[in-house]
Amino acid sequence: MALSTRATKMLEKVGVTFDLHAYDYDPSAESIGLAAAAAIGADPGQVFKTLMVLADGRSACVIAPSSGEVSMKKAAAALGAKSAAMMKPADAERLTGYKIGGISPFGQMRQVPVVIDETAILWDAIYINGGQRGLQVRLAGEDARQALDAKFADIAS
Repeated sequence: MALSTRATKMLEKVGVTFDLHAYDYDPSAESIGLAAAAAIGADPGQVFKTLMVLADGRSACVIAPSSGEVSMKKAAAALGAKSAAMMKPADAERLTGYKIGGISPFGQMRQVPVVIDETAILWDAIYINGGQRGLQVRLAGEDARQALDAKFADIAS
């Protein structure tokens, strides 16, 4: 497994401090985020999933705890849209340059608006996909927000 990805290079470029956590990725897991949390020994609420969405037809990224669901209505509102829906997996892979199960919000092929669930600030650090299956980056939620020019919002259902 390569521990240098577009995601880690982007974080290094903007000066964000992070730790890498590699684990054995299980493609058959019912929830990739929950499997990642178990594999690295982290609370599932501390391991955040990266979802690619279409908000009023425009691409966007939503980052939320693996332990819960995202309210598309709240995500749309946070993105200034009337509605939001999950992006098709093939479209998400093409847009981000990452494979499903390894999509990171960092170092995507094209920069899109990003919303991070506000619970990220409750933790000293959160885990977010590091740009490949089986790799998580651990960093402060505020550092993630700044690196992505994102905003925090209540997007949980």
